[in-house]
Amino acid sequence: MRLLLCFALVILFTNCKTESKKALVEKEEPTSLMAGSDTLIYDGEKHFKSIRQITFGGDNAEAYWSFDDHQLIFQSNNPDWGLQCDQMFLMDVNENFKNSKPPRVSTGLGRTTCAYFLPDNKHFVYGSTHLADAACPEVPLRKNGKYVWPVYDSFDIFVADLEGNITGQLTDQPGYDAEATVSPKGDKIVFTSTRSGDLELYTMNLDGSDVKQITNELGYDGGAFFSTDGTQLIFRASRPKTPEAIKEYKDLLAQGLVQPTEMELFICNADGSDLKQLTFLGNANWSPFFHPSGKKILFSSNFEAEKGFPFNLYLIDIDGKNLERVTHGQTFDAFPVFSNDGKYLAFSSNRNNGGGRDTNLFIAEWQD
Repeated sequence: MRLLLCFALVILFTNCKTESKKALVEKEEPTSLMAGSDTLIYDGEKHFKSIRQITFGGDNAEAYWSFDDHQLIFQSNNPDWGLQCDQMFLMDVNENFKNSKPPRVSTGLGRTTCAYFLPDNKHFVYGSTHLADAACPEVPLRKNGKYVWPVYDSFDIFVADLEGNITGQLTDQPGYDAEATVSPKGDKIVFTSTRSGDLELYTMNLDGSDVKQITNELGYDGGAFFSTDGTQLIFRASRPKTPEAIKEYKDLLAQGLVQPTEMELFICNADGSDLKQLTFLGNANWSPFFHPSGKKILFSSNFEAEKGFPFNLYLIDIDGKNLERVTHGQTFDAFPVFSNDGKYLAFSSNRNNGGGRDTNLFIAEWQD
C-alpha cells in the first residue's frame, strides 16, 4: 500500500481539469502498443510522445510490468467491478477497460497491495490481509485532526500464479509485511516490515530465505525499488527529529498508523550501505522509480504546492542535482514505473476524469 490511500485526501478537495475522454487502443505487439491521444498530454509534458488511458473509474494504481513487458498487474478498488477495497488485476499491455473488466488475480478476500511480477512472468508477489479476515479492514483517515495511513499488522507477502492461485507465503512474522518489489536481476525482493518495532526495509531471496534488514533509522522507510542493475535502492522515508515529532510517530505506529505527509527520498546500495538523502524539498516526495539509464530518479511530489496539491512527476539525478518537472497537472500524478525496455511509462493520474475523484492508469510513450 504505497500511499494511494494517503492521497485520497487530495482528491477529496480537488477537481480535475475537464477534458474530452478519448483513449485509442492499438491491437499491436507490445513494441508498438502506443497511439494514444494528445488531449491527455498537458502543455510542457515533453517527455510524453503519446499517452493512452487504461482504466476509467475508481482508484487504480501501482501498475507493474512483467519482465518481458507483455503484461501489467495493478490494484484497483473500482466499485463498478464489485470491489470494496483494493484487489489485484492482470492486463495485457494493449488493453484498456473502458467497457470491460480485467481478470482478478487476488483472492477477493481482505485488502491487497503492491503486486510485482517474478522473473518467470508466470507468478507475482503481493501483500494481503486475507489470512486475518475475509472482510476489508477499516480505513482510518484522520487521527487527532491529522491525516493518517494504516499499516495493517495483518499484511503478509504471498506468491500467486496468474490464475490467482496462491502458491507460497514468504512472510509469517508478527506485524506489517508488505510493499514488496523485485530486483531487475531477478534474485532479490525488497519489502517493508515492522518486525523490528519500526518501519524498516528488508531484502530476501525469491523464496523468502536470507532475510536481511537494510535500514535502521527511526521513521517510515518504504516504497523501495531496485536500480536497473540491481545494485541500488531508492525509497521514501520520514525522519522525525524533534521530541514532539518522535513521540507522535511512535504513538501512531503503536496504533498501526503513520502520518505520511512529510517524506524525502533516500538512496543506498542494495545491502543498505552508503545511505544518502536524495531530496530536501519538503512536503511529500514519494513513489520513486529509477530511470532506465540508472542515473536519474522519477518521482511524485507536492513540494511546490501550498495546500497539499497538486502532485506532479519530477526527474532528479541520483546525486540530487538537475531537478526537472515532468508533468504539469493541477491535481495528482504518481506511481511512475518504466517498462523494462525503457520505452514506456505506466503511471496513475486524475487527468481526464471529468472533474471527479477517480484515479486512473495511463501508459505514456517516453522520450528523453
